[in-house]
Order: sequence, then structure tokens, then C-alpha cells
Amino acid sequence: MNSRSRLLAWLFWPVLALCSTAALADTVEGAAKALHLIDYIGADYPDTVAAGKVLDEAKYGEQLTSVEALQEAVMALPARAERQALEEGVKQLHQALAQHADGATVARQARQLGAQLAVAYEVSQAPVITPDPARGAPLYAQHCSICHGDSGAGDGPAGLGLTPPPSDLQNVARLDRLSLYDLYNTLGLGIEGTDMPSFADQLDERQRWDLATYIASFTAAPAPAGNAKLYNLADLARSTPAEIAASEGPEAVAAFRAQRAKPPQVQRGPGQLLDYTASTLDKSIAAYRAGDHEQAYDLSVAAYLEGFELVESSLDNVDATVRKDTEKSLMAYRQGLQDGLPLEQVSQRLDAAKAKLKASAELLGGDSLSWSLSYISGLLILLREGLEAILVLAAILAFLRNTGQQSAVRSVNIGWALALLAGFGTWALAAYVINVGGAQRELLEGCTALFASVMVLWLGVWMHDRRHAAAWQNYIKSSLVSGGGRFGFALLAFFSVYRELFEVILFYETLWLQAGPAGHQAVLAGGATALVLLVGLAWVILRGSAKLPLSLFFSINAALLCALSVVFAGHGVKALQEAGIFGTRPVPFFEFDWLGIHADAYSLAAQAVALAAICVLYGRSYLAQRRRVSAS
Repeated sequence: MNSRSRLLAWLFWPVLALCSTAALADTVEGAAKALHLIDYIGADYPDTVAAGKVLDEAKYGEQLTSVEALQEAVMALPARAERQALEEGVKQLHQALAQHADGATVARQARQLGAQLAVAYEVSQAPVITPDPARGAPLYAQHCSICHGDSGAGDGPAGLGLTPPPSDLQNVARLDRLSLYDLYNTLGLGIEGTDMPSFADQLDERQRWDLATYIASFTAAPAPAGNAKLYNLADLARSTPAEIAASEGPEAVAAFRAQRAKPPQVQRGPGQLLDYTASTLDKSIAAYRAGDHEQAYDLSVAAYLEGFELVESSLDNVDATVRKDTEKSLMAYRQGLQDGLPLEQVSQRLDAAKAKLKASAELLGGDSLSWSLSYISGLLILLREGLEAILVLAAILAFLRNTGQQSAVRSVNIGWALALLAGFGTWALAAYVINVGGAQRELLEGCTALFASVMVLWLGVWMHDRRHAAAWQNYIKSSLVSGGGRFGFALLAFFSVYRELFEVILFYETLWLQAGPAGHQAVLAGGATALVLLVGLAWVILRGSAKLPLSLFFSINAALLCALSVVFAGHGVKALQEAGIFGTRPVPFFEFDWLGIHADAYSLAAQAVALAAICVLYGRSYLAQRRRVSAS
């Protein structure tokens, strides 16, 4: 798969069955389809037959076709001790349909059969991360409203004339016979014989769960006041309101409907994120066993970006060595997939990675971070990510003020202010409008880092060239103040801040959830401390630079910016590797994350290119200076 097609693939994570062997991968996929057919029969049959009479011949014919397809699907499942009982259950369901049995009886029979199948073939019916209907709303507007209508009543413009017509998602009786998993499964598989397509190639697992909860909201009222029972996520995903009414009474149904339409957001602690990484790696190895190497690679990227990477900053503050070892093992497994290593070697790398993940989970704990770790994480996230941006901004502003170009300072301030707006805007879009996954986040960071590397190198060499120039101020007035130079400085200020801000917000959002209510003050205190330190650093640079001789100031600034160019080059390549744009090639070399030095051939090669460019440009400047001296 080339880089472009892989990037498009990341926009829509493919769905795989939850399994750990090749046989089980096929099994779960077949079992999910069988469950889908069972759910469809159980939900739609009660409205098709009543009092032994068929009310809708077309729908009744679809039900018979579905149960026949169900028989074939169950018989195609790999042999297990429970399969014979499942086959008998399907025969009984078929007989019930043929005899025009009572709708409630058939629905109950279908649910019981589905539960048996899910247990027998180990089908997980609950999401890893709590669904969010706020994320599902724009997905519904984009993919579903055209047929089902804005309010879900099945009256969308594209649904007119379809046979059968789009489902009425406001039909309480029907939605009460469907679980969240049923809705999720339908979105992934579609409905054969209708115009309801599969969205598995357009929406990843998390998006389909988000969309399922939003669809469930069409038949849910706000949560009733009082001490209503709180249901766990697994029950909200697997159970139907009809089952809750039968087991707990009709008074419990309203609370259940409300909670499944907006599941309580459980704390997204380190344990949950690392569990997500482990489970997604299991899907990856299953796909590799099945021969789908591209799918396996893409899932290994998702396992890192949407799980482990979000706890890296916290883990760094506990044991940086464990963080590095875990990251290396995950990258080694991914590289093994990309290189097409034998299954045995890839499995060994996976076992090593999962062992490292277990060690990381033990260090962080499963529920929440301690107060001290929350504070330190809040401090270091902003300090680490903001340090480079502050150095660049302070160097530019000090240069402009020391050379009397106050008018250009305004352009720089506008640049970083726009970066703040763009950073928060990008986060808002990613959180509430579109889905920006970890791969896109790293791609954005990598590209901006490499662009910033080129920009600060240009600026550093530019300053170095003019440290001895007698006519430097005339040059500034003619080139900088005229507009083109000011735009370049503003652009550099923009990218220096923007490249860090989006990731800072993401890390703080994750840290906020990991810390829990008890640690929120610690996170805020850590962030505030870091902000004070960064502002103090900027003040020291601005204040101290005013006292330096101009030539020395130019030389120091030039050296600092050129060094940052090398740092940005290393960070940029590392981000692109994490995004899966290209692989990793570990080499025996020391590491220093803050300087962008990573023991990898690609990252070090990029920094070597940056160093070579600095040497060439500085050498050219040296020779030009000698020629000027000789001429004078």
C-alpha cells in the first residue's frame, strides 16, 4: 500500500472481528453476520405478523429469506460443540415464522438465540471506549439524514420511492427491540435486499458506536430525575429496552433508554487506553494470520496512536525507560508486519509488545493518576511542547526589537495569535465536527515540524549572513518592513505555535480524563506552573538579548535557530513514522527526545541532512565574507 492510499485508509478504520487466531477471525466475522440476521428478524417480525395473520407480505417474505440466510450462516461457522444447538435453534425460529407465531414470542426467541451465538463464538458486543452521541450527530447528518430524514422519521428526500422504505428511527416499539450493538452491527454490515448499505469502509468502529447512540436518542427522553439505576456500558450495549421492561419493569425503561442514548462517560484511564491497544493488536495479528497484511499494519498503527500514545506523557513522568522500551516494541511489531516477516516472528514481537504494555499498565494503574503524577504531567506536557515554540518566538521578537523594527513585531504577534485560534479551532473540529484520528494528527505534526525546520534554518542562516554586514539595517528596511520579510516571520511564528498547540490540547484532554475529578486541580496547577516558566523564559531572552552586542546577539540567535532546525527535523520524521507513512529502522545510537534525537536511521538521516545544509550555507557565508574582506 502506498503512502497516499494508506492515509486514506486511516480515515476509515476497517472493522475486524475480536479474535486472536486465524480461524477465530473468520469465525467472529461470520458470527457477527449471523447475529445481524437474528437481530433483524427479532426487530421486524412483530410488525409483520399479528394474531396469526401476515400484515405485510413483502416484509414477511424478507423475514423468510433472512432466516434461510441465517441457516446458511450458522452452518458455515467452524464446528464447535455449541453449533448443533444453534442450528436447532434456527430451525425452531424458521418454524415459528412459517407458523405465523406471535411477534413477541419470535422476538424473545431471536434474542435468546443471539445470546447463545455470541457466547459460543466469543463475539464482543460492547465498545472499548464509551460512545459519544455528540460525535455521532454530524455523522448522522452526513451519512443517514438523506434517507432517514433529519429527525429519523424515514422521510429523507433520497428515501422517497425506495422499496422497502427507510426505517422509521422514531418507531419506539421497533427501537425497543434493538440493542446498541444491533444498531452498530447494522451500520457495519448493512441490510441485504434493501438500500441500507454497509458503512464499514467509511466509518471506523468508534464512529459507528457514536452513531448508534445518536440513533438511539430518537426514541429516548431526557434521563428522569431521581435515583435511577445506573447501567454499565456492557449492559447498555447488549440489552434492549424490551428486555429491561421484562426483567425490571416498565418504570426502568425510560432511564435505560436515556442512558443508552447518552452513555455515562466513564473515566478514560490509562488501563482503558492500554486495553484498547492490546485488543487492537489482537485484531492486527488475526488479520495477518488471515493474509490481510495491509489491514494488519493499519490496525497496528491505530493501536499505537489511539491508545498507547495518549498515555506516553504520563508514563514518561513515572519511568521514561519503560515508555521508550514499550514504544520500541510496538514499532518493532509494526515493522515486522510491514516487512512481511513469518507469522512466528511477528507473533514473538507481539508477545514482547504486550508484555511491555502490561508493565506500563502496572506502573500507571488502571483507574486514575495520583495527585503528584497529575501535577507533574500537567507541568511537563506544556513545558516540553511549548519550549521550542517559545524559543523561536522569543528569538524573533528579540531580533526585531533590538534592530528597531517595532512595526514587524505586530506581524509576528498576529502570526502566533492566529496559531492559537487555528489550534483551538482544529481541536474543536476534530472533537465535534469531523473525526481526526491519531494518524492525521501525527501527519499534521510531522509536516508542520519539517516545514518549521526549513523556516528556522532559513532564518538562522539569514541572521548569520548579516551579523557583520554594515548595511544590514538598510536591508531590513527594504526587505523586511516592506512586507515580504514580515510575512515570513509571521508565518514562522504561526507554524512554531500551531505545530505544538493541537497536540498540547489533545494531551491535556486525555490527561484530564486520566486524572479524574480528584486530580483536576493538580493538572491545572501543573499547567499554570509551566505557563509561568515559559513566560519567564521568554522575558529572560528578551531582557538579556537587549544587553548583548548586536554581532554577538545575531550569532547566538543564528546558532539557536539552526539547532532548532535539527531538532524539528528529528521530531517531524518521528511523527511521520508514528503516523505510519514509512517504517522504522532502529540503529545503535543514543536518544534524547527533547533534542529530537532518536535511535532510528530515518530520523537521524533527516537531522544529518539538516546539519549538512547548515554546514553548506555557513560555508558559503564564510567564503562570501572572505571575498568581501579581500575586496575591501
